[in-house]
Amino acid sequence: MTKAYFMRSAAIAVACVAFTASSQAQTKHFKFGYDQPHTTGYGIVGDIFNAKLKELSKGAMEIDQYPGAQLGQEPQMLQLVKSGDLDFMISSSANAATVSPEAGVMSMHFLFRSEDHLIKSIASPELSKAVRAMIEETVKGSHVLALTTLGLRHMYGKAEVTKVEDIKGKKVRVQATPTEDTTFPAYGAQTVHMPFGSVYTSLQTGVMDFAENGVNVYLANKHYEVAPVLSLTEHEANNSLIWTSDKLWSSLTDEQKGWVQAAADEVAKTEPAKALQLEHDSATKLKSLGVKIVDKVDKSGFIKVAQPLLEKMSKDLGPNAAKIQQIISAIQ
Repeated sequence: MTKAYFMRSAAIAVACVAFTASSQAQTKHFKFGYDQPHTTGYGIVGDIFNAKLKELSKGAMEIDQYPGAQLGQEPQMLQLVKSGDLDFMISSSANAATVSPEAGVMSMHFLFRSEDHLIKSIASPELSKAVRAMIEETVKGSHVLALTTLGLRHMYGKAEVTKVEDIKGKKVRVQATPTEDTTFPAYGAQTVHMPFGSVYTSLQTGVMDFAENGVNVYLANKHYEVAPVLSLTEHEANNSLIWTSDKLWSSLTDEQKGWVQAAADEVAKTEPAKALQLEHDSATKLKSLGVKIVDKVDKSGFIKVAQPLLEKMSKDLGPNAAKIQQIISAIQ
């Protein structure tokens, strides 16, 4: 082999390395945080968002996911987004209420009549527009891009919940929002606030009698180990918001903003059905693990208490909340 051959080969190798480095340099990576494992619906959100963003930007933009509260619990991540130290995150609507109290309307009890009603609501452009407008008006330093859901929430503990009387006087871990603090005591329960990461131990030690969340979250976090009875109360939707920091948003071109918003819209359109299927699959898995799933829950007592509170609490929260409640209730 000639000297010229080796020189050409070396030149090609250098060019390949340079091209690879250039391609990597051209791809902008953004932090996307959430506090649940990637195996939950939050992982579905992250995967859909990333795939669509990469597709639309032709590989120029990509997210790096940080699941399992690697960057903190949701209240902490909300502050990081507001300060511009985190690019994207998912928060429950209940935790969103810590920065925008009106967001609590999305976690009001029996606002969503069924899984089908929930899917249609999350995909509604009118609802998404109303929620985004509410955040723009009430929160500085961040924006909401879209709504998403993990399905409906249920109660779990060491005992069954077949009717509202079963939780009277019982200690229930609830999300720290005015709506929860009004509704659960109206059922006769005692509310307990704590970070999600403390729920397992508190159920184990009896600090509380019940917790409530989605089926897959219950499975993924192994709460069934210390609370082996899951009662399908369907009292509330496990809704979430996709946030971005104003620092990042302001740095994007109009074209890049379009890619990001379209990726978020794709999540709202396709994630709910996938998340609900994950809920059903998780219930099947839980049964195989010996978990008792109570599907015959008399919801009438819960609804009798919660229904009159819907309109009153939404109006008390503010005009944005009242509008959102009306939009959701009108969806058929």
